[in-house]
Amino acid sequence: MSKEYFVYILECRDKSYYTGITEDLTKRTYDHNDGRDSLCYTYSRRPVTLKYFCRFMDPRQAIAFEKQIKGWSRKKKEALINENIDLLRKLAECKNESSHQNKGIDDSQHNKCS
Repeated sequence: MSKEYFVYILECRDKSYYTGITEDLTKRTYDHNDGRDSLCYTYSRRPVTLKYFCRFMDPRQAIAFEKQIKGWSRKKKEALINENIDLLRKLAECKNESSHQNKGIDDSQHNKCS
């Protein structure tokens, strides 16, 4: 059986978002809420709620998508969570010459998450 990898977004008690990657989504969400790691961003922001996840078979793709999401604005993350692809595309539009690399969403990637 092949391993699965999940990129996920949690909403914290203070309404901030946390993005992570795991092989066991249920256990990892439980661990965040249980406060297993006092150094984790979510430790003082519990409880957390799972808002979004995407499954991958290739860990390199999962890591790349996690890094991509971590670079996004709150509005962009909310568009992804709400599956508002039109807004996500609008927010991904290039605002200046230096912002164009790795800031958009690959349509083929989103289709895998739907």
